[in-house]
Amino acid sequence: MDNQQICICGGGSLGHVVAGFIAATSKWKVNILTRRPNQWSHDLVIDDVNGNAFRGKLNILSDDPRKAIEGSDIVLLCLPGFSIQEELEKIQKYVTEDIFVGSIVSSTGFFFFAHEIMPNQKVFGFQRVPFIARVKEYGKSANLLGYKSDLNLDIENCTDKESFRSTIESLFKTPTHLLNNYYEASLTNSNPLLHTSRLYGMLKDWKNGMTYDQQPYFYRDWRNEDSELLIKMDEEFMDLLSLLPVDKTKIPSILSYYESNDAASLTNKIRSITAFKNILSPMIKENSKYKPDFNSRYFLEDFPYGLSIIHRLCHEKGMHTPYIDQVFQWGISMVQQNQHPS
Repeated sequence: MDNQQICICGGGSLGHVVAGFIAATSKWKVNILTRRPNQWSHDLVIDDVNGNAFRGKLNILSDDPRKAIEGSDIVLLCLPGFSIQEELEKIQKYVTEDIFVGSIVSSTGFFFFAHEIMPNQKVFGFQRVPFIARVKEYGKSANLLGYKSDLNLDIENCTDKESFRSTIESLFKTPTHLLNNYYEASLTNSNPLLHTSRLYGMLKDWKNGMTYDQQPYFYRDWRNEDSELLIKMDEEFMDLLSLLPVDKTKIPSILSYYESNDAASLTNKIRSITAFKNILSPMIKENSKYKPDFNSRYFLEDFPYGLSIIHRLCHEKGMHTPYIDQVFQWGISMVQQNQHPS
């Protein structure tokens, strides 16, 4: 593993943290494929929640797919859902059959796009992101705000999945388990339900021109009514899983995942997660007031690329899902009516 190479596609928070962590803790060469290579330093510092500082040396910084991917064993997309299809189309002619192409999270359609664009490629995807990450100084430093205790991974078009699972486990220094198929990686009640239920709870009464006096914290100010809606959406989601070829133990219910038994205990749990406490709701400040930011990834990713997959599969199965339908239709209408060029 000493002379292997990974290409990280994307310059967001997870791209920073994954690149810096792997460069600092392994002997792998780390390349960055980004639209802004000139804003990156070859020295990347990652400060974690435990007080550790990882100092990684990056190999190639480029906006040229050929240059960034050539010689790589793994190409890992650390991108929002709305960028995945375009990125796969951009890199497909540069990835040879022996390269593993993956996504840091699969809940925004990665496998569906990959199967269409590069059907025979060795592909993989995480069920949930390995880290909670935030950029500190673009291209130079970032904060690793939280680790996952273990990771779930699906691998497609590969005869030796165990060997690659072991490689990923070594790179991320986290116990990693194989899923049975891409449905188990693609379908999650994490962001597609967690974020959308909270957004609906906060903003369902918003009308054009309305402003707010304060910008609430997304998790610290979580309310019981948000939890109640999330639980109802999750019950519909669990019913969907019963109709698909998945092992439901690989996708625990929202109450099980957060070790809760009702809305009140779920609210307390979500409010108490240290890594989430300082995350603000997606809003823009205008003068002394706040209004929703419909160009944020909460809207542009979690509705049209996250919840949409669940919503579509529910309808393909002929299910009655009033809560998922209500939240999805509201979110899509907000995006369509209020999105503007950033």
